[in-house]
Amino acid sequence: MKKTAQSGQTASSDRKFRRTASVDREAGLGAIARITRMAFAYPVRAGLALLATVAAVLMQLSIPVILGRAVDQTQAVAAAKAAPETLYPIALLLFLASVARGLFTLVQNYTAESVGHALARDIRNAVYGKIQSLPFSFHDRTHSGDLITVGMLDLEGVRMYFSTALVRTVLLGLLIGLGATLLLSTDVTLGLLALSFVPFAGWRSTVMRLALRRTWLILQERLGVLSQVMEENLAGIRVVRAFASSDFEMDKFDVASKSALELSHQRIETRVKNTSAMTLAFFISMGLVLYVGGRQVTSGEITLGTLATFLTFMTILQMPVRQLGMMVNGYARASTCGARLFALIDHETEIDTAPGAPDLKITKGTLKLDHVSFAYDGDTDRPAVSDISFEAHKGETVGIVGPPGSGKTTLMHLIPRFYDPTQGSISIDGQDIREVTLSSVRRAVAVVQQDSFLFTTSIENNIAYANPFTETREIRGVAESAQLHDYILGLPGKYGTIVGERGVSLSGGQRQRLSIARTLMMKPAVLIFDDSTAAIDAGTENRIRTALKDYAKDCVTLIVAHRLASLMHADRILFLEDGKIIEQGSHEDLLKLGGRYHALHALQMRPNTEIAAESLAGKVDQP
Repeated sequence: MKKTAQSGQTASSDRKFRRTASVDREAGLGAIARITRMAFAYPVRAGLALLATVAAVLMQLSIPVILGRAVDQTQAVAAAKAAPETLYPIALLLFLASVARGLFTLVQNYTAESVGHALARDIRNAVYGKIQSLPFSFHDRTHSGDLITVGMLDLEGVRMYFSTALVRTVLLGLLIGLGATLLLSTDVTLGLLALSFVPFAGWRSTVMRLALRRTWLILQERLGVLSQVMEENLAGIRVVRAFASSDFEMDKFDVASKSALELSHQRIETRVKNTSAMTLAFFISMGLVLYVGGRQVTSGEITLGTLATFLTFMTILQMPVRQLGMMVNGYARASTCGARLFALIDHETEIDTAPGAPDLKITKGTLKLDHVSFAYDGDTDRPAVSDISFEAHKGETVGIVGPPGSGKTTLMHLIPRFYDPTQGSISIDGQDIREVTLSSVRRAVAVVQQDSFLFTTSIENNIAYANPFTETREIRGVAESAQLHDYILGLPGKYGTIVGERGVSLSGGQRQRLSIARTLMMKPAVLIFDDSTAAIDAGTENRIRTALKDYAKDCVTLIVAHRLASLMHADRILFLEDGKIIEQGSHEDLLKLGGRYHALHALQMRPNTEIAAESLAGKVDQP
């Protein structure tokens, strides 16, 4: 069942963000139009890039004409045996045209890249901002690696659009259009021969670029697998070393590496074959121009300078024509990458603040769940929690216990609106949490998670994450309540000690205590401990519980635990099974009831030797 669910989530993720997924034509064209509009949100830079492109093309086209005239003038000077100084003006003109072309090209490249990077910044911020607002349900069905890929590789495809596609379209259109007009108006035969390599080179360039793009997407997938193997190995390096599996991991990495290498060789072969074919077509065309043009020069139909103009133009045109494929690829890449990026940016957020919603106002601090039910996507036939109702007041502690999969954590995730109930309502002081701002709900409801995630920064910064500008005295106060202060003082850097990646330099219990201290900084109206003391010894947990009494007076405290000693002191205990409350009451009341809670209490509180003996005899039935 677990495998099936995982496959379903992977399939859903692939449908949305898979690199080789086909993009709807309309969505692709819409993405191109949207990217263009975003680029022209910087009109000065975009306009300057296009004007510089036009100027660079005009200067570039003037060079063959000036060079042809220079050749003719040189012949005339040689024939008349005139002074060579007469060639200085045209040489200076050629020099100035070349310098002007270089300067305009510099401005074009700089401003076009500037627009691309500004565009990338805008989209990057939009993507990152969207990810911050997406609900847990989205992350449940989407792999984080897919999001990183979209936010990095697809972003690069959009960034290159303005310079490699839009500006290059203007460049090639003017260069080929004006150049062809100039050549054909001079001599139709030589003009056609000079341009004869353009269709073939443009076709092969486009085929090559699209083939390279297709294999690049596949290569990205294979490199992604390579990265996943490496990332998993680094994350589980202790397990790998403990089981002496380095050779196995090396073989796995080598298989993924060879797969990427084979495709890289295929890409090189595609590039070399097509580049050679385009170069051959260019030299055949140039050879024909030399042959026919040479005969025309000999017969006096054209001058040597005119032939030089044709040959120079061909040389200038050779590289841009090869870039036709790059231009086509720029449009194709921007359409696919842009469509995926905008699909993420425009994704409807299932959990968000309603327009005009007020902030949550805390008065009495009363939490109420009214017939709450919830089912995860794709599993509506089996709700995770069903018809849950209870009310808790400020200063009250509610314990929640039950077997694995009974819906305890799911219920806790509904209260801060990580998910929304499919039925029923949750309110604080009579205000439905769906009708107030999401940020005010998250400030009022604090959850100490099972997984104590820590940032790679100092202990002090980790504790003060909810309120970075808090005073040191408050930070030390919550650390003392979490029974962490004495340990911190024993560290070389004390509160300035850097916590390793994901807190690996701390024990599980220390990470959980630091997570508790961080949550206490929020001073919430509802404080949830989601099995957050499982890695803490009983003595330390008891001291933490004692220290938290002052905090508990001002909030509703919910404690999820498998260890009954963690919640026996609660004012009320809810026993969940299959997402429903089957027993509730105080510790003493539930023991008198003699039901599931009583059985679990008897199992946990009896001597281990007695339990072991009954387990061997098959008499122990754990809830």
